[in-house]
Amino acid sequence: MKTLFIIDSGMVRRRTVLGSVGGIAAAGLAGCLGDGGIFGGGDSVPEEAARLWYARSDAEARALEDDVETFNDETDHELYDEELAELEDGLTSSIPADDGPELFGWAHDWVGDFHERGFLYDVSGDLETDLEETFTEAAVEAVQFEDHLYGLPYAAETVALLYNEELVEEAPETVDEMVEIMDDHHDPGAGAYGLSYPLDPYFISAWPHAFGGFYFDDETEELGLTQQETLDGFEFIVENFWPYQPQDPDYDAQAAAFADGNTPFAINGPWAVGDFSESVDVGVAPLPTPEGGEAAPYTGIQMWYFSSMMEEANDDRRDAARAFVDWHTTHEEITLEMAESHFFIPVQEELIDHPDLPEEVQAYAETVENGIPMPTNPRMNRVWDPVEDAFVNYLNEDQELEEAFEEAEAEIRDGWDEQDDEDDGED
Repeated sequence: MKTLFIIDSGMVRRRTVLGSVGGIAAAGLAGCLGDGGIFGGGDSVPEEAARLWYARSDAEARALEDDVETFNDETDHELYDEELAELEDGLTSSIPADDGPELFGWAHDWVGDFHERGFLYDVSGDLETDLEETFTEAAVEAVQFEDHLYGLPYAAETVALLYNEELVEEAPETVDEMVEIMDDHHDPGAGAYGLSYPLDPYFISAWPHAFGGFYFDDETEELGLTQQETLDGFEFIVENFWPYQPQDPDYDAQAAAFADGNTPFAINGPWAVGDFSESVDVGVAPLPTPEGGEAAPYTGIQMWYFSSMMEEANDDRRDAARAFVDWHTTHEEITLEMAESHFFIPVQEELIDHPDLPEEVQAYAETVENGIPMPTNPRMNRVWDPVEDAFVNYLNEDQELEEAFEEAEAEIRDGWDEQDDEDDGED
């Protein structure tokens, strides 16, 4: 019998989850873009103050506000911070109008797209921090594009296996072991499931990658959606995980199943651990190993971006922006506090094996080490939605697996052609 569902606009998508490291920010634009900025309902930002925009959960936002206050108190610089619920919309409308921030925070996958759109500012040689000596290799690569340095990294992220310690004594090392445990606990009639797992292209990426497949090659711009290894990964998800989940892949529906305390496992990111811990004794472990493969999820690097607003900023604003990024990304106390309180994964070489890191963060860090960085090539932006649509069609049994992803590849290539035509028209 078919299981039908629709992923609607309320689904928490990859960009929303990753960009906020903790979900959708509650605040909207505090004022209007223009006429002196968005601060204080339209009050002007002082000429000497750099501006920073971000999207975070409430607790993480408060922590950043405290950091900014400390920076302002301890230095001769001034920084204004503002939380935006729709950060991408705010940036793409304000920067072209010369009314954006000097700094903003987001995952590294915007680097290529924003580079092409002229939204970023190259700070090569302008910062005090030595990238190679300070950060992991993956973090250093993430903040650069075509020999331009567009910011500094402060945390990593990915998805890992979360387990209810009251239901599971020890995290399974293999998917086969995990399936046995899920089967023991799965009882939908009683509101109990084996697994909580949002079926979004970012969240499920570990399994197509596990068998040698891929969505998109960042360097060659080749699509791999119809390669057998990739298809095997999609099929693996449907055969091993979907039968044990609530039959609605929406993020909230899946998260609720684990938060209720009746589900042994969830696959989710560090942003979810704090919320789940309010009702469940949460353990975190690397993703289990599938037979014949190795789970390799997409990973992200959170970074402070320098926007093209730096070009027209006065010396005080440029100096404040650069000083804050140097200070914040290398501040050991801040990094360890964010790891302890909010499960941020350090990307500083000296801290990735620090003895004070929580066990949960250590498990995520191990997963990051085995993961694959999200592509920064702007063409990747046209890949996410067709992958999601194809996977939904396969789940719904509306299309055969190979047919669904053949159509996805065709749609992606059409999107690339459309974008190329638009770019040619602008030249």
